[in-house]
Amino acid sequence: MAVILSIQGSPSPVSRTARLLLHLHARLALQGHDVVLLDVRTLPPEALTGADPAHPAITRAAELVARADGVVVGTPIYKAAYSGLLKSLFDLLPQYALAGKTVLPLATGGTTAHVLAIDYALRPVLSAMGATHITPGWFVLDRDITVAEADGAVTLAPSAAGPLEEVVDAFAARLPAPAPQPTPLS
Repeated sequence: MAVILSIQGSPSPVSRTARLLLHLHARLALQGHDVVLLDVRTLPPEALTGADPAHPAITRAAELVARADGVVVGTPIYKAAYSGLLKSLFDLLPQYALAGKTVLPLATGGTTAHVLAIDYALRPVLSAMGATHITPGWFVLDRDITVAEADGAVTLAPSAAGPLEEVVDAFAARLPAPAPQPTPLS
């Protein structure tokens, strides 16, 4: 079982990005992976805006990244770029925090005009942080994500659901296989 760190970079407490990531966690968990959520919005603002990499919360975030086999990065797209909140965290992590990691970039937004933000804004920073393999990312329009009021369950439009599942499965296939368990001697 691989350990997957899911970094949620939306500043909104009712984020479609956050709901989408939780929806994908269930799929990855069914495949036998251990998924850990890092919701950047819950990190102390003074650590992020004060650029304090030694803050215990930032140190813990860096440890989560270091322990992960794979990383899913989810962000809303604002003004053709990933969220400033996510940028604040990335700036505080070690330069090569993603070295040896497979990374899946995901984004949400209100218009298809932002589709290229994954490749032109997010992918370069993930590469600069040393990601070994950045899988093809995926952009989901806000209107294609429906959140049930009763329980927060996510339903994706068919045009988004199938391709997103393929991207997530391709990411999971790139993760290291579990170590074989020794066979007991009889």
